[in-house]
Amino acid sequence: MKIAVLDDYANVSQSLADWSGLGEVTVFTEPLGGPDAVIAALAPFEVVCVMRERTPLPEKVITALPKLRLIVTTASRNLAIDVDAARARGITVCGTESRKTTTSELAIGMILALNRRLIPEAASLNAGGWQTGLGRDLAGLTLGLVGLGSIGAQMVTIGRMLGMEIAAWSANLTEGRCAELGVTRHETLNGLMSAADVVSVHMVLSERTRGLIGADAFAAMRPGAVLVNTSRGPIVDTPALLAGLRAGRPAMAGLDVFDTEPLPADDPIRDPDLIASGRLLLTPHLGYTTEATFRLFYTQTVEAIRAWQAGAPVRELA
Repeated sequence: MKIAVLDDYANVSQSLADWSGLGEVTVFTEPLGGPDAVIAALAPFEVVCVMRERTPLPEKVITALPKLRLIVTTASRNLAIDVDAARARGITVCGTESRKTTTSELAIGMILALNRRLIPEAASLNAGGWQTGLGRDLAGLTLGLVGLGSIGAQMVTIGRMLGMEIAAWSANLTEGRCAELGVTRHETLNGLMSAADVVSVHMVLSERTRGLIGADAFAAMRPGAVLVNTSRGPIVDTPALLAGLRAGRPAMAGLDVFDTEPLPADDPIRDPDLIASGRLLLTPHLGYTTEATFRLFYTQTVEAIRAWQAGAPVRELA
């Protein structure tokens, strides 16, 4: 049996789980490309293991892979897989569990790095210099959360530990949910943007949230405000963000997610002046990429393959 492990950028899958006895495993450490390239690369494989949404498997790809019998995705949801198309072809689709704290940890890390100017100050020190500016205390500032799901709730806890006031908005956010977490609810996105010193995005990408945070939202931000997005790139309108940064609203931004991933070398968001000044912090989608998380992902991927081979699939996706 031929097994493909896709998008293992750090080349860690084989060291974090025991793949022995499953079959012939091929690890792809680079993106395969568009649908035609994916089809060509995966044609020989009966099992395909995907890492989150890094490589989409739409109907066009699935129907063009006659040998494919099992798809295993890390995490319990992957909107980049056409599960209905797989099911129609008799292909089993299974997932894994995931750890729930990694994204909030990174978001807080980015907020601290931006507000305390860690990147430009470290660069100054490494170049032989010393202090070049003043950071900003988080205690007493307002943390605005766009989305108040499980990750948003973690942000409430951590933000409060840092002495921040917490406010939130989402289209379906209720007074009950805010009361449960002790959070101020705003009626509109722009209302939240104008009230927060730091805005952190924690929403699922959908047609309703695509481009949600754009020029009007940035114009509503108060002077000195910071935006952090660790959810999905297209939730934030990137050209509007760049224009806003150049106009000073937001004053700073941290992005862990992008419209296209991996981020192309010539992408306009790689603005050298904004990056050098410490006003723009870019990280390569690190929100869930931790050793403990990947060990869980790959261990349960192997478990899913073994269970399927035994005729008793686990964690099948609906």
